[in-house]
Amino acid sequence: MKKKVLVAMSGGVDSSVAAALLLEQGYDVSGVTLKLYDNEDLGIDDKTRTCCSIFDVEDAQIVAQRLGFRHYVFNFGLYFQRDVMERFADAYQKGETPNPCIDCNRYIKFSKLLERALLLGYDYIATGHYARVEYDEKKQRYLLKKAKDASKDQTYVLYAMTQQELARTLFPLGDMLKSEVRKIAEEKDLVNAGKPDSQDICFVKDNDYAGFLTDVMGVESVPGDFIDTEGNVIGRHKGLIHYTIGQRRGLNIGFGRRKYVVKIDRDNNTVTLGDPEDLFSESLMARDVNLISISKLDAPMEVTVKTRYKQPETKATIYPVGNDNIRVVFENPQRAITPGQAVVFYDNDVVVGGGTISLE
Repeated sequence: MKKKVLVAMSGGVDSSVAAALLLEQGYDVSGVTLKLYDNEDLGIDDKTRTCCSIFDVEDAQIVAQRLGFRHYVFNFGLYFQRDVMERFADAYQKGETPNPCIDCNRYIKFSKLLERALLLGYDYIATGHYARVEYDEKKQRYLLKKAKDASKDQTYVLYAMTQQELARTLFPLGDMLKSEVRKIAEEKDLVNAGKPDSQDICFVKDNDYAGFLTDVMGVESVPGDFIDTEGNVIGRHKGLIHYTIGQRRGLNIGFGRRKYVVKIDRDNNTVTLGDPEDLFSESLMARDVNLISISKLDAPMEVTVKTRYKQPETKATIYPVGNDNIRVVFENPQRAITPGQAVVFYDNDVVVGGGTISLE
């Protein structure tokens, strides 16, 4: 009997080609598009293509019809509101800069969707992410590995996947180049063959995070003091939600030289401004750690790490701290380490694990 797989289809070219490849590999394929929010509730014109616009749902349906498989729409709006949007707002109010794509993967795509798929009798879920999964017989663990196309690798936003999720997830594009994916879509005359990749955070209009937080989530933006690294008041800020570590633009305050946001203090409602050299850190603490290639970190381990999605990896040593924290010590100081972002640990092309950067 054919194995059944439910493919998460955003309406984009990657998930569409993933579905096509799985059909060719002999799977019994169905597609699903997740309805996560209503554009009008977020002040987004419904003609704007987002991962939840009517146009994207239609693109996914057209692809499913052309390739000859069933397509569903699941309403996960309540889950998305609670586990992504509210967490996003909470993090900003704490003075952090979150990555909601990681939360969406962690709590929606590889948790709720897999749960629903298994209830409906599917053996696997699949997505168009650029990543690979392999089973290591010696370790008796599933491994998350970098994609063949290094420029498209998405393992950074997948580090929170569990062993159970990895065992039931297929990534058909992991061994392909993006150019090859586009070519397949063109050969199959898929409606989205030339569709541009999605950018920025899907639920934030015009990349205006502060506007989303105040207008949609009801977050109050309380003005406070800009201070220097010595604690001296040097001006007034518009509210913590307007700032992130490393920010230079939009400070609306004049100095003889460029100043950057180097610290955000929720307790005192202050934003510290400093010089470029003040942005560098020798270490960080990671909380809410998820380990993949190992079950537990018992001793220091030399790895490479990324603290931002598109950032090159850098050498570091990770140390266990308590039950769920890891200290990361860099070989060379790193710039603009930002609480709320993810730090992901690698051993060559294997994801060791990762966590959320925490205020030390």
